[in-house]
Amino acid sequence: MKFSKGVVKARFIILIVALALLVPSLYGMLHTRINYDMLTYLPKDMETVVGQDILMDEFGKGAFAFVVVEGMENKDVSALAEKLRGIEHVDTVLWYDSFFDMNIPMELLPDKVYDTFNKGDSTMLAIFFDSSTSADVTMDAIKKIRSTCNESCFVSGMSALVADLKALCEIEEPVYVGIAVALAAISMMVFLDGYLVPFVFLASIGMAIVYNLGSNYFLGEMSYITKALSAVLQLAVTMDYSIFLWDSYNEKLESIEDHKEAMAHAIKDTLTSVVGSSITTIAGFIALCFMSFTLGADLGIVMAKGVLLGVVGCVTILPALILVLDKPLQKTKHKAILPKMDKFAGVIVKIFPVMLALFVAVAIPAYYGYSRTQKEVYYDMGTCLPDNIEVVKANQKLSDTFGVASTHMLLTDANLPEKETREMLREIEKVEGVSNVIGMESVVGPLVPESVIPDEVKDMLQSENWKLVLINSEYKVASDAVNEQIGEINNIIKSYDKKGMLIGEAPCMKDMIETTGHDFEVVNIISIVAIFVIIMIVEKSISLPFILIAVIELAIFINLGIPHYMGQTLPFIAPICISTIQLGATVDYAILMTTRYKSERRNGNDKKQSVKTALSTSIGSIIVSGMGLFCSTFGVAVYSKIDIISSMCMLMARGAIVSMLCVIFILPSLLLLCDGVIIHTTFGIKKKAESSDDLLTGKGDALA
Repeated sequence: MKFSKGVVKARFIILIVALALLVPSLYGMLHTRINYDMLTYLPKDMETVVGQDILMDEFGKGAFAFVVVEGMENKDVSALAEKLRGIEHVDTVLWYDSFFDMNIPMELLPDKVYDTFNKGDSTMLAIFFDSSTSADVTMDAIKKIRSTCNESCFVSGMSALVADLKALCEIEEPVYVGIAVALAAISMMVFLDGYLVPFVFLASIGMAIVYNLGSNYFLGEMSYITKALSAVLQLAVTMDYSIFLWDSYNEKLESIEDHKEAMAHAIKDTLTSVVGSSITTIAGFIALCFMSFTLGADLGIVMAKGVLLGVVGCVTILPALILVLDKPLQKTKHKAILPKMDKFAGVIVKIFPVMLALFVAVAIPAYYGYSRTQKEVYYDMGTCLPDNIEVVKANQKLSDTFGVASTHMLLTDANLPEKETREMLREIEKVEGVSNVIGMESVVGPLVPESVIPDEVKDMLQSENWKLVLINSEYKVASDAVNEQIGEINNIIKSYDKKGMLIGEAPCMKDMIETTGHDFEVVNIISIVAIFVIIMIVEKSISLPFILIAVIELAIFINLGIPHYMGQTLPFIAPICISTIQLGATVDYAILMTTRYKSERRNGNDKKQSVKTALSTSIGSIIVSGMGLFCSTFGVAVYSKIDIISSMCMLMARGAIVSMLCVIFILPSLLLLCDGVIIHTTFGIKKKAESSDDLLTGKGDALA
């Protein structure tokens, strides 16, 4: 109570400090680097990641891109290549004039090299950068390359994708917050009892969001997914805490005239309930930190921190705002739209066998769809962008014209004998889907002695310890065909050179597929176990965690099963994150109803009356909470052109509704079915519950 009274007494100081903290938080928010490259979150000890480091250390090269030029004469292409070489951080531009003087006929080049760079009136240039794929300087170089080229030039590659993704995110992200705030405000105005209340809530939550985003500065950087979702998610999952405080404050005013004293009691009660409620949500986000694909830790840490700051803001900033604005808040109150739910609760209790049958009937197809959805995800980040984005058009042009859908880079030991290297490359060329292979051994031949090859090309393709070979593939990144191809090429490489390694976007994506498949299982188990233990401690029961988690897991199965039946393919990260987020964020609905059910049983009511009362009194809070989460995320899902953001928001929006419906319709039936088990496995209700049941069945009279 000391803390509560201290908050009330220091309300003006709290608001001054809260406003002052916005300044460093805004600075931190604006200066936190955003990472748009998903591949950087792979474990650092993977061969593909180690190979990328070798490429940078030994060859001074990181990012890689192709430029396709249409309808341009050779002398003009040569002039363009020279301009591109002058762009800062462009290390090498590989084209015909890299190998020969322009006066020497192209026909002197080996056919496979000539065909690699020329098709009809189209010419292809390969560009290496001296910086990493997602470095800011690389994206700046991509912009300069595009501005240097004309409209008939197409720039493809991972760095171009990252640059386009960044540009689209910077346009969309402010709109995400605006949509989430607007729809959340409308939802609260409809379902709460005041017109001004939502804006006070949003002011308090908004400050906590800015603090959270600003403190990310100390993490060094965060992913674009985290940045896009964190504000929306924090608003959605912490809105409940504000509602708890407001409801508690109004309830205290009915018996306490002094507003300050009423608020002190409200803070005390809210702190107890909010801490219990937030722990499950935080546990869900912390579970993401156990992913070996470290994007999970990026999102998990930021969101866990956001929930914690939301709790702090709810019991400090929000009470101060409410007390300062108490008069206008009371004057702008209106009648709550939700009616009393006694009759509805009575019907649900009466037909509980039907609800149990529905539970069983839905569970099997829901789980089947859920298990299929996990396997039907996509990994190609180009797929998440609209078709009219420059890099998507460039990738398509490269594939259609040159048959290059992805490029692998082979690093092989520089001491590997030339004869064995040639044999290895010949075998790789025969692998299905390989369009061409370019290395020193490909360029040098009977007509082209090594002595005529410029030092720049030699330096690009060979270092003191390694040789570099480019392998162009007809297969798209992250496809089953390219993954099979990579496996076959790796087998060939290892048979000649145990140190050899295949790197590039497609091999990294293959590693990502294998990594995240394992992550899904690990995160699910950790989140379920953690939340099971929390519920067991909070509810002081062994049986209730099984029941509550079963209800929310059914909601997760339904939510993630729907895409399979609708023929939708989700981005790979969505099922991993959503299953954990939905469990952590919506299990509170079940805990709210169960806590009231326990209280009723403890007070001596029979099981049907206890469940009816628990449902009728909690259904309003569950609907308000569920609709808040739905409204905060649904608008973003509809608006966003980035499929990974749109898909995750749609899953969260639908998950909120499905969880809400499962708790309202299914949980009461399970509580009735398992009542006998619950009262024998839950501390504090067994004796009183049994006594009330004995009286109702006449056993009490018999004993008398």
